Amino acid sequence: MKFDVVVIGGGASGLMCAATAGYRGRSVLVIEHTSKIGRKILMSGGGRSNFTHLHTSPANFLSDNAHFCKSALSRYKAADFVELVERHGVEYHEKTPGQLFCNESSREIVRVLLTECEWAGVEVMTGVTVDGVAQQGEGFVVNTSSGQIEASSLVIATGGLSIPNGGATSFAYDLARQFGLAVTECRAALVPFTLQPQLLEPLKVLAGVSQPVTVSCGGMSFKEEMLFTHRGLSGPAILQISSYWEPGAEVVINLLPDMDLFEWLKQQRTERPKAELKTLLSAHMSKRTAQVLCELWGIQGIIGDASNERLQQVARHFHHWVVKPAGTEGYRTAEVTIGGVDTQEISSRTFEANKVPHLYFIGECIDVTGHLGGHNFQWAWASGYCAGQYV
Repeated sequence: MKFDVVVIGGGASGLMCAATAGYRGRSVLVIEHTSKIGRKILMSGGGRSNFTHLHTSPANFLSDNAHFCKSALSRYKAADFVELVERHGVEYHEKTPGQLFCNESSREIVRVLLTECEWAGVEVMTGVTVDGVAQQGEGFVVNTSSGQIEASSLVIATGGLSIPNGGATSFAYDLARQFGLAVTECRAALVPFTLQPQLLEPLKVLAGVSQPVTVSCGGMSFKEEMLFTHRGLSGPAILQISSYWEPGAEVVINLLPDMDLFEWLKQQRTERPKAELKTLLSAHMSKRTAQVLCELWGIQGIIGDASNERLQQVARHFHHWVVKPAGTEGYRTAEVTIGGVDTQEISSRTFEANKVPHLYFIGECIDVTGHLGGHNFQWAWASGYCAGQYV
C-alpha cells in the first residue's frame, strides 16, 4: 500500500492533520494501534470533552522554548475549531470562563473528526500496530501488523505517556531517537499529588471534600478548587500546579484566598467571644474540614482567650499551608506529559523535523504542554492543522 501521507496515531492532532491533508488532495492513511479512535477525547471532560479554551494563548503552555507554540496557535485559533463543531451541529456550553464542553457527549467531537476525515477521503485503520519505520528514498516504509505501507510523508501523532490504559506508549520518543532527534526529559503533569503518611493519615477522613484555594509553586499560582483524596490532594488547583512542581519542592496553599482571616477573627473575637475557633472557621469551609485542620495544627479553645499573636498564627496556618508532596499519581492518572520531542528539532511553521525531511511530529508528543481547561486540545487542533498544510 502506498499513500502520500501516513499518520500514526488516531487521536485529536492526528485526525485533524489527516483531514486537513486530505482536503488538499493528498492520499492519507491514519493508523491507530487501539481498537478505538480518539480514546483520550472520549475520556476527557468527564465524558463531555473540554474541547477548547476560548482564551488560549502562548502563556498557557510550558516548553523549553516558550516561543515555539506561537505560530501554530496564531494560525488556528479556538474560534476556528468552534466554527467547525458548530458546522456539524454540536451543541456546547461554557462551563467556566473560556472552557467549552459538549452538552451531550465527547463522542460528538470524535464524530466531527471522523466525518471530516471521511469527506476528505482519509482511510482509517484501527487495531493495527507499527513494528518499525525506515527511510526509503525520500519517503518511508512502515512495517505494520497489516503489512508494509509506503509513505511519502510520515506524521507521528501518538501522544505522550499519560494514561497508559488509554493506549499511551513511548512510540513517538523512541522513533525520534531512532532518527537522531533529541527528546527532553518527560514527567507526568496535570496530575494529583500523593502525601507522606504522617500528613495523609489525619486528612484521609476528608476524602471527597473540596475547597476553593490559591496554590503556589515554582513562581506560579492558580486559584481553583482543591480536592482531598484517599491518597493525597487533587482537583483543578492541584492538577494545574503539578505541572510546575519538581520532586522535593514545597507547595503553598491558601485555603481562604478571598479574605483576610486575621482581621475577620479579630472582629469575631469582639462579636462572639465565647465561640470556639473551629466553629467560627467552619463558616468558610465544611465543618469537618475546619475540625480536621484545627486538630492537625493544634488550634483549640474559644476565641475570646486568643491574643492577636495567636490569631495571626491561626491565620497563617490557613493562608500559608506549606505542603511537601510525597510525589504524584504518575502517568496512570496524569492528563498530559511534560517534555517530549525537543522543539529545536522541529519547524514551528510546518512541524517537519529539521534533520529528517518529510517526517513530522504533532500534538502532545512534542515538548509543548498546556494548562488544564481545553488548552491541550487547542494545541492538538492547531499543530495538526498546520502540519496538514505541508505534509
